[in-house]
Amino acid sequence: MDLGIEHYGVFLAAGILLNLAPGPDTFYILARSGAEGRAAGVASALGIAAGSVVHTMAAACGLSVLLATSAIAFDVVRYAGAAYLVYLGVRMIMSRGAGVASARDTRGRGARAAFRQGMLTNVLNPKVALFFLAFLPQFIDPAAEAAKLGFVALGLSFVATGLVWCLVLALAGAAIGAWLRARPGFGAWLDRMSGAVFVALGLRLALQQRA
Repeated sequence: MDLGIEHYGVFLAAGILLNLAPGPDTFYILARSGAEGRAAGVASALGIAAGSVVHTMAAACGLSVLLATSAIAFDVVRYAGAAYLVYLGVRMIMSRGAGVASARDTRGRGARAAFRQGMLTNVLNPKVALFFLAFLPQFIDPAAEAAKLGFVALGLSFVATGLVWCLVLALAGAAIGAWLRARPGFGAWLDRMSGAVFVALGLRLALQQRA
């Protein structure tokens, strides 16, 4: 079965370089793992990867074309994602350090929430959908017998390389956060700083344009 994948090595190299470039996911994972620990950071990374899988499937099915062609659809998704990030950030800022302690005591529940929130922040970012729609087709022969499956294979390859880097970020952020939390007075500061990062990401998303 011909998947129509072309220049796969070039695709992987380009994908790795793109994943290494700092972006909203980078800062989200570092903020989450720094404030709540390794389990939350890893769960956030897995949630972002799951969101990217959703975008891959949507692009393969042509749903991402709607975001590319409809200004209303793009704005609805963009503002929903921005509002969600700002909500998470404000909640962390208002926690006065309680989030750090609760993350230690309810790590499993915190990890589930981190996964869900990481996935939602990724799914509700229309720029990610447009990226998959613009980047992946460059390495697919549209006339191939199973071009759609090839598209999915490329998307999952990109997600896999990105997940490895996101896990590295989660572990690094958790180590830094643990060092800071061991210092008295840093707990509340860490929550506020993490919350400020989320708010900034939300405002950045709200101001993004399709082009």
